[in-house]
Parts: sequence; structure tokens; C-alpha cells
Amino acid sequence: MDMGLHNKTALVTGSTKGIGKAIAIELAKEGVHVLINGRNHEEVERTVYEIKEKFPATSPQNAAADIVDIKQREALLKKFPDVDILVNNMGIYEIMQYEDAHDEVWEKYFRTNVLTANGLSKFYLPAMLKKDYGRIIFIASEEAMMPSGQMPQYAMTKSMLLSLSKSLSKLTIGTEVTVNTILPGPTLSENVQQIIEGIYPNEDMTFSEKEKTFMTTNLPQSEIQRFIRPMEIGRLAAFVCSPYASAFKGSPIRMDGGMVPTIF
Repeated sequence: MDMGLHNKTALVTGSTKGIGKAIAIELAKEGVHVLINGRNHEEVERTVYEIKEKFPATSPQNAAADIVDIKQREALLKKFPDVDILVNNMGIYEIMQYEDAHDEVWEKYFRTNVLTANGLSKFYLPAMLKKDYGRIIFIASEEAMMPSGQMPQYAMTKSMLLSLSKSLSKLTIGTEVTVNTILPGPTLSENVQQIIEGIYPNEDMTFSEKEKTFMTTNLPQSEIQRFIRPMEIGRLAAFVCSPYASAFKGSPIRMDGGMVPTIF
């Protein structure tokens, strides 16, 4: 299916690995010129090269920057002042007991996962409204709707993104600009795969067997009983960015594998 995104430009934050990279790849597959972002310049360059090799008709660019740092973020915005699509994917997470999360931790998570995404959105949204086209997507988590209690500092920020998305969507009334949030469930990033391999070092087990064992033991509420693949999230994001998804406005769009037990 042609998503109607050819020659659009997208900034995908945190796009050198995991969900962010998958989104960048799926957008490039649709002819989008993706701006690859990450803190490590070499990792960004490798990803740009990889996408250019796969999709030579597109022009991926290096958008390396620590966007949590205000000066670096401003420099990035000056270099790339106009985009059609903004995917706020970059974020941090860590399992942490509530009593161990001091004020500095809460401030770090708020600054990284919320203020950074808000800063980018605040810059790009007015231009999108002026040209009457644009897509902003926040990547949240099932933790936003169903906090596990294992990382309260993270869940708090992801819930805030739902509220921010809805508030910004109210500014787009009557336009072809949309602001939405995607809520992935447990996803098989590179880090997660390493963790699973470490938990079950038995070489006689295939990864599929290790994955199944982990899900049965630790995430029995998952209805798919496997980790979501980043590509699945990437494909969903590409659709949400497309003209065919213009009726999604301020929506929390779940791809959680059935983790959230509620109707809404």
C-alpha cells in the first residue's frame, strides 16, 4: 500500500536503534527523507548510510545531537527548520523502586522524556499549521495507561505525553495537521534481546523458546506471548503519518499485544 508520503521530510528522534530506527526505515520505504537523530555521530552516520543503501531514492541526513541539551537542540532546529513529520521517540527508561527515585531522577526523566519532545513540537507545530499539513507523533508505552509500579518515574512521563498530545491536538482543529500518541507494549529492541539471551544462556534453546519462556513467566497478561517487533511499530507509525490517517486526532493508539486489560 502506497502511504502517500513520497518526498515528505521526517525528523525521528532516537532513530539509530530500536523503535526509532524501525520507524525511520518504514518511512524511508515510503519515500520519506528521514533525519536520523542520536547522540553518537558515528552511529547516526551508519544509520544514514544503511538507509541510503536500502532506499537510494531518498535523502536521509545526519541530525546528530543531544536534544536534551537546549543549545544542541536549538542548533539542530536551526539546521533543519522545516519538517512535515516529527516523531518524538527518544526517551529513557529503567526499572527502579519508588524509594530510590530521588528528585534528581524525576527531574531527569521529565526533562528528557517530556520537555525535549515538547520543545521540538513547540518549534515545528506553528509551521505545520501555517502550511496546513503535518504529523506529530509521540511514542509512549503501555506504562502510560497501566503503570506496573516497576518504573514510576518512567510511567509518569509517558502518561504526560498522552495529555500533551491531546492538548496540542486541540490547536489543530480544522487543519490537516494531526498530533497523536502510539503506545507500544513490550518490544524486542536490541537491549531487550541481549537481556533475554543473558537470562537464558542455555545454547540448546532457540531464541523463540527463550522468548516464550520469558513471556509465560514474566508477562502472562500478553495475549500475543511474544515481544512486539520494532518493524510492527514502524509500520503503524508510517500509517499514522499518512494522509489516510487524518481522522486520528489526539488519539492514544495502542499496539500493546493485549497487555492493557481495559476496553479503552
